Amino acid sequence: MNQLVTIGIVGDYNPQVISSHRLTDQALGHAAQALSIAVEPTWIPTPSLEGPFGVEVLGRFDGLWGAPGSPYLSMDGALAGIRFAREADRPFIAT
Repeated sequence: MNQLVTIGIVGDYNPQVISSHRLTDQALGHAAQALSIAVEPTWIPTPSLEGPFGVEVLGRFDGLWGAPGSPYLSMDGALAGIRFAREADRPFIAT
């Protein structure tokens, strides 16, 4: 595994949400293993995407995942993640 793919998960991680939050990380790991690549998922709290620094945060990732679990702590932050992906032509998936 010599290729590293960074995925920003836009959402408010809650370890109690086993059916989606904890399994999101596992799903990315399984996909990476099947593709023989390394993946580095990073959860991005939605309030951190409000304001001008959100673009800097999102720009570090190869792709973005809109996490399940609405309502988000910041709907504006979640929408900023979606907008960034669309305008910067970054891969985006939402569950």
